[in-house]
Amino acid sequence: MEETAAAATETVTETAPVAATEQKSSYRYWVREATGDAAPLPVPRKLDAAAAAAANGTGNGNAPQALGSVWNQAGTWEEKNLNSWASCRIKDLLGSLGSLDFSTGKASIDEVSKCSGDAYLVTVRNKKRVGYNYELSLRFKGEWIIKEEQKKVTGHIDIPEFSFGELDDLEAEVRFTDSLEWDDKSRIGKDVKSFLSPIREKLRTFEQELKDR
Repeated sequence: MEETAAAATETVTETAPVAATEQKSSYRYWVREATGDAAPLPVPRKLDAAAAAAANGTGNGNAPQALGSVWNQAGTWEEKNLNSWASCRIKDLLGSLGSLDFSTGKASIDEVSKCSGDAYLVTVRNKKRVGYNYELSLRFKGEWIIKEEQKKVTGHIDIPEFSFGELDDLEAEVRFTDSLEWDDKSRIGKDVKSFLSPIREKLRTFEQELKDR
């Protein structure tokens, strides 16, 4: 009995260091011991605009800046309505037309009575494209010598629908408010159509401003 107990005691004494060694070499033990010295886990951080531009390669000037809205940085299809700006700008430009003198009279643009149409800016594959369709009517007033008397004449210059890049083909029709004989209508109508050239130049300015937006 004493010999058996002694053997058991000897066995326990010999196996204790082995168990400690296995504990230190185990993965679980290593993780538990290393946790205190480990680097902290990364914390998500929101980038500001400058950092985001640098991360995307757009902050060093080497990559082209995306066109369109902020949500459309990929430059896919996007159409922007410019009707309000375009209508106001056309009226402002045509409203600044001066008067014209003719051999038997003179006239000026009194008001842009009609400015109807659409203007838009389209971004496709990070490329910008603009366009518009408009029709106009401008009210004029003037004085002409009719049958050896100077008379006031009023009417409208109607410009049928035209689009971007079509200003060279711009046309105008003259409508008179006053009752005139055919010969007088023909002569005065030809004079009034002289406004077509300055109108065209004003619309060229509008087209360029539209392209620069």
